[in-house]
Amino acid sequence: MNIHEYQAKEILKRFGVPVPKGRVASTQQEAGIVAHELGGSCVVKAQIHAGGRGKAGGVKLAKSAAEAEKIAGELLGKKLVTHQTGPQGREVRRLLVEEGLPIEREFYLGMVLDRSVSKVSVIGSSEGGVEIEEVAQKSPEKILKEVIDPAVGLLPFQCRRLAYGLGLGHEQAGAFTALLQALSRAFVELDCSLAEINPLVLTRDGKLMALDAKMNLDNNALFRQPEVAAMRDLNEEDPKEYEASRLGLSYIALDGNIGCMVNGAGLAMATMDIIKLCGGEPANFLDVGGGATRDKVTEAFKILLSDKRVEGVLVNIFGGIMRCDVIAQGVVDAAREVRVSVPLVVRLQGTKVDQGRKILSESGLAIIPAETMGEAAEKIVKAVKK
Repeated sequence: MNIHEYQAKEILKRFGVPVPKGRVASTQQEAGIVAHELGGSCVVKAQIHAGGRGKAGGVKLAKSAAEAEKIAGELLGKKLVTHQTGPQGREVRRLLVEEGLPIEREFYLGMVLDRSVSKVSVIGSSEGGVEIEEVAQKSPEKILKEVIDPAVGLLPFQCRRLAYGLGLGHEQAGAFTALLQALSRAFVELDCSLAEINPLVLTRDGKLMALDAKMNLDNNALFRQPEVAAMRDLNEEDPKEYEASRLGLSYIALDGNIGCMVNGAGLAMATMDIIKLCGGEPANFLDVGGGATRDKVTEAFKILLSDKRVEGVLVNIFGGIMRCDVIAQGVVDAAREVRVSVPLVVRLQGTKVDQGRKILSESGLAIIPAETMGEAAEKIVKAVKK
């Protein structure tokens, strides 16, 4: 689960990470009031779940409360398009109005669940304000890394080694150590998968401050993080993805026109690959899992067909734990309920496959059967290109 910058900063502040003074605003008037409280000169930042806001015009400096109010009027309700939002953009509903800081240097600091070592790693770089992927590609020598042993946690010497590696002086090393250990506590206690400060700035008066913040939280741990779960902003999520998660389904919207319903993540990936190999484009990743009921399959089918870009559907099921007759009945029920008007190809193999195929053949629906994955992909690609 993603949260907004202002929410991440509220969390970091609670754990002891220094952040700039400021407040969130949802109207022009609120932005003006916050700017006035900060002395007029401030930074107005659009709050959306996407990076690249500055380059897209979503971060602006204001020299007075009146100017901050004017900028707020220009940003609120605007569709902000960045390299992470796609061409459709994201509507700006909130702004973070913050004090401006006299910046001496900028750094990158982040913590991530590092799958290469199965531990949490701290990543630091002297190239702050730049995407870490870009730094890794162009200047890999500028990326510093410390792996945290889960038995002992982040140790002070690791923090100091990072501080000196980033070029911080002895006087800042202590403050950096306290800041990084506070970030580490937040990461562990809130079940984060990513906690990023980019940039972490050193001000001209020698203070370290989190100028920006990003946190991703493990969806599987939200049951024990009710305060964090309450920060979820459904306006920033695809309604279909949210509905799928509510039902316990794995759904990710893509840009193609062929809807996919599959059981098992590996089979879903293979299905998308074979669709592309046949010249088509998948519209989604939808995994109904191994224990889906008929009702859940019906709901999944409704979610899939609610995407107006879907011009055809491929159902590819291997019945191991999941029975083919259950899937077949769910497909038939959903197809009748939503009145499917696009080509529908169904490939079933595995447990009770004969019963499943019989349900499909006797349904009276225009379902196109297939024996193999290759045949199924060829048939749906051909059907949507007619």
